[in-house]
Amino acid sequence: MQTHIVPVGFDYDRLIAPLVRDQLDVDRVILLEGAVGSEANVEYSRNLSQRLEQDFRNLLGATTERVVVADVYDYDAAFEQAYDLINAELDEGREVWVNISAMPRTVSFAFATAAHSVMVEREEDREKIHTYYTAPEKYLETELAEELRRQMDLLEDLSGEVEDDRIEERLGSARDLLSEFDERGTTIGAKEIDGDHIVELPVALFSNVKPFEEVILFKLGEEGEFESVSELAEALARELNEEYTDSFRSKVIYNVDRLGPGGKGYIEQEEHGKSYRTRLSRIGELWVRAHANGD
Repeated sequence: MQTHIVPVGFDYDRLIAPLVRDQLDVDRVILLEGAVGSEANVEYSRNLSQRLEQDFRNLLGATTERVVVADVYDYDAAFEQAYDLINAELDEGREVWVNISAMPRTVSFAFATAAHSVMVEREEDREKIHTYYTAPEKYLETELAEELRRQMDLLEDLSGEVEDDRIEERLGSARDLLSEFDERGTTIGAKEIDGDHIVELPVALFSNVKPFEEVILFKLGEEGEFESVSELAEALARELNEEYTDSFRSKVIYNVDRLGPGGKGYIEQEEHGKSYRTRLSRIGELWVRAHANGD
């Protein structure tokens, strides 16, 4: 049983053609839909998703499900969603194939990285998890631009023979569009997201976490930051109804070190006098977010 998780952007062929041509057995397809750009872009992507839903059923006999990605630029949320989807399919005994050919890079990268993280955590299912990419045979942008140039030539010829303001209007619009295409390529500008123009994509590869390490991570996720490891140890002792002793404190220090930069990278510390402020790293936050629903 194979499930294909397919983020839908502005492509059709790359999402279904290789599966049809290679005659793969696809039992289930999860189509990811997200709002990207203008209203016209969103509508175009939604129409593609509807067509893919029908063709996956008709051409491959697969059951289909459409799932919404609330914010295609929210890497952390996409990672969490991917982690949950992949684990749920594995729990049902299915192989999981993640297509990263379309949708914004934040979503594709988040789903690919989540797949690799699950692969590390579930060694027994490693052979059941796959990520794949399909290259297009050709890109249409340059062909569209060349066709537009030919249309401009035709309009310029007509403008000398026919008096119609619409011709000059269309010529002016085409010239502006081609000028931007020649100068900037297929995209324009850099979108601001949550106050920044850069979305950091952390390389998250989850390691196996032991039970006491889990307790530490969830406590940091709950509280955010502790002024020192001793303060963290005291909080853990209260939560676990254990006596706060030197032995318990040493156990916490040892496990924090294992989870820190020199170990699994889930915790970061900042020197503060004789103490170290202790908090989750970005990858640690992802781990807590991905595992919170199951605990």
